[in-house]
Amino acid sequence: MTPAELIGALASPALTLGLWLVCGVLVLAGALTFGELAARYPRAGGTYVYLQEAWGPRVAFLYGWQSILIMDPGVTAALALGLAPYLVVLFPAAAGSERWLALATVWVLALVNMAGLKFSVRVLNLLTAVKVLALAAVVVGSFALGAGSWDHFTPFTSRRAGAPPLAEALGLGLIGAFYSFGGFWEASRVAGEMRDPRRQLPRALGLGVAAVTAIYLLTTLAFLYLVPSDQATTAGEFARRAGAALLGPSGAPALAAVVAVSVVASVMALLLMAPRMYLAMSGDRLFPAALAALHPATQAPARATAMLAAVASLFVLSGTFPQVVAFFMCTTLVFIALAAAGLFAVRRRRPDAGGFRCPGYPATPAAFVLLVGAVIAMIAMARPAPALGGFALLLLGIPAYRIFLSRGALGAGAPGGGA
Repeated sequence: MTPAELIGALASPALTLGLWLVCGVLVLAGALTFGELAARYPRAGGTYVYLQEAWGPRVAFLYGWQSILIMDPGVTAALALGLAPYLVVLFPAAAGSERWLALATVWVLALVNMAGLKFSVRVLNLLTAVKVLALAAVVVGSFALGAGSWDHFTPFTSRRAGAPPLAEALGLGLIGAFYSFGGFWEASRVAGEMRDPRRQLPRALGLGVAAVTAIYLLTTLAFLYLVPSDQATTAGEFARRAGAALLGPSGAPALAAVVAVSVVASVMALLLMAPRMYLAMSGDRLFPAALAALHPATQAPARATAMLAAVASLFVLSGTFPQVVAFFMCTTLVFIALAAAGLFAVRRRRPDAGGFRCPGYPATPAAFVLLVGAVIAMIAMARPAPALGGFALLLLGIPAYRIFLSRGALGAGAPGGGA
């Protein structure tokens, strides 16, 4: 979805490919930063744990609060809402039922995750393999079989007439590109269930982001070869034109199927990883133990997964894709920037910790924090109302924290962190 939107907004092959490359390099800096944090604190919970270690239990609690009520259900709902129009391409009879399709997507994948870690990981691995192979087939097929043209790349640097203003296009493009990369940090939530998280997580984060950057660049090249940038009006229309150029009349459903597999894999990954942080919060008595309990047969956090799906359903029924994205992105990225910056704090306290070390420190985490700050500012300016709504709900976590504190519910002191 995003390559098509970027091609239409930036209206220049050079700018589109350049934005993917620059954003990929900066996100890789974030992956390396989180890789060191994961090696230092290889426990379930991921970002929640890193915030607790660097900035204390109050900040960690607020991150958990917004994860449960804003980020996790928001990302799930946004992906499901973004998927629905492509499902309609595959099943035209479902036109007009997009919200119900999104709702069904959330609950079907939630039920798969409730079946247990081993089963859900197998399904996710299968979906990811199909997704990568399908994208590779699109790239190879575009140049080998598609009715495209290298003329679509000329002029390479000039923008087409009638394109949005450059500053606006770059801002929206950066938001879209970062949203596509976003979520890589969530892999660290499952550290407690990995055999060797100190070694595996840094490698997975770095290689994963590098692979995704290459896939986005190649896919964008293929799309530009199939369809000139001046025909990229909307993501859905662009997919139809690219599909027709690739495979003729059957191309649009084929490309929609690739998008569907891609999005389903993303939703599946989030529903797998997100509830693992609730287990860490439950250990600190900041999340109801009854909801965090593991199913006796599958050992899956079934109740926490069901709760996440239920809140995501409210988002699906009450908002549009852009509204949901703006609602959760700003609050989420504030904490991601704080977690990345937390590497400065924990290195100051324990400079000689063993394991993976972020290369290029301190420039590497600083570059990622600056990128995240820029994205936060652009989203807040582009859609202030949903962004403010997200922050308002976040602020309700402050009195909630005090209630937990007054009941002695906070885990007895986060290591190294003061309130």
